[in-house]
Amino acid sequence: MKIVTIIGARPQFIKASALSKLIKKQKKIKEIIIHTGQHYDYEMSKIFFNQLKIPKPKYNLNIKSNYHGEMTGKMVIEIEKVLLKEKPDYTIVYGDTNSTLAGALASKKLCIPVIHIEAGLRSFSKNMPEEINRVLTDHCSDILFTPSKLAGQNLKKEGFSKNSIIRVGDIMYDVFLTFFNKLKKNKITYDIVVTIHRPENTNSKTKMLNIIQNLNDLSHKYSILFPIHPRTKKILEKYKILKLLSKKIKVTKPMSYKNILYYLKFANLLITDSGGMQKEAFFSKTQTLTIRDETEWPETVFANWNTLVQPIKSKIYNLTLERIFLKGKKIKLYGNGNCSKIIFKTLKKISKVKSE
Repeated sequence: MKIVTIIGARPQFIKASALSKLIKKQKKIKEIIIHTGQHYDYEMSKIFFNQLKIPKPKYNLNIKSNYHGEMTGKMVIEIEKVLLKEKPDYTIVYGDTNSTLAGALASKKLCIPVIHIEAGLRSFSKNMPEEINRVLTDHCSDILFTPSKLAGQNLKKEGFSKNSIIRVGDIMYDVFLTFFNKLKKNKITYDIVVTIHRPENTNSKTKMLNIIQNLNDLSHKYSILFPIHPRTKKILEKYKILKLLSKKIKVTKPMSYKNILYYLKFANLLITDSGGMQKEAFFSKTQTLTIRDETEWPETVFANWNTLVQPIKSKIYNLTLERIFLKGKKIKLYGNGNCSKIIFKTLKKISKVKSE
């Protein structure tokens, strides 16, 4: 059986690494990896392949960041060419990026069955590009591997057959466990880690000014690490507000997976607008403030590890003072760290059926 795996962004590299390692160890399933190029900087792409030991992509489409429609359209065109050449039995896509949707659309148009890993997530905000991507991808998919009970419930409410939904847990938790317990306190740590990259924040000068001011105020009380996304840095320079950031805040380039886990492990708080980072903080038992109006991981809010906050006035500052040392419920929401093994077992069953 031949599978094409389509990835293009940091979270997908992390997720794919766990399953690709298992596939690589056997001969009955052949995996071909397509890298769309959505994340292309060394710090956002190649370093993850090296550190996570992901098999080298057979195809790199080099389709870099652009407007959503243009990027997705180019990806569909180029992915279709590869699929026509390779003729896979299945396509695997992960998460909710433009690469995910493009892979699902190109495959479905060619009648190639689609497997969606991390299916069923919903923020219920149609203004969020990732929400459109995940909903459309689910509706293109034939097998839906879900990370949580709630994700499965979302799909059932939308009319999906229960036979197509398989709850497996969160594949990022598999990778997290591989690294986390090995991390020892051997370098400087920070009270707060910050990551900001979503257009709903970065495209607003008013919001970014407010976020920066809140961080500056917090820097008088706490040590802060800010690994800055290339797009965020570019926009802050355009707004001429990067120079307003307090010198007390440690600004770095984006970090490798292992490094960001280290700082999360020993931090008291994460301030972010990232979906993946919300989970990684939850796994790390680090309190989180999410600068968004909604989240696709509401379980983390229910468990008291995550709080939604708007970048208005001093809300980020005040909530930080209130929550930085709080602990949420000790609860497993996303499986036991064996998600990739369950998925791999399912793929082997499919492979056996196809060969009979």
